[in-house]
Amino acid sequence: MKHPSAWLPVAMSLAGVSLVLAHTALVGGVVHEADEGAPAHLWQLLMAGQVPLVLYFAVAWLPRFPGPALRVLALQAATGLASFASVYFLT
Repeated sequence: MKHPSAWLPVAMSLAGVSLVLAHTALVGGVVHEADEGAPAHLWQLLMAGQVPLVLYFAVAWLPRFPGPALRVLALQAATGLASFASVYFLT
């Protein structure tokens, strides 16, 4: 977790969860709009932006340190799923 390619995807997923929760709280619940809006686009950029980082981390660290790298990849996957779950259940 010392390298940016390890912790940055986790931070981006947590930022995505925070973005969804903040938008839901500020709007006062789920509001279905005709256009997605800026928060949805920011969330999409956060999720798509972490894919190259995760791939880089897997290619760079998985062959050298498989045990710790798999734990970091599991954490990255868990936070990514939490972000997707927040969108699924709150919108």
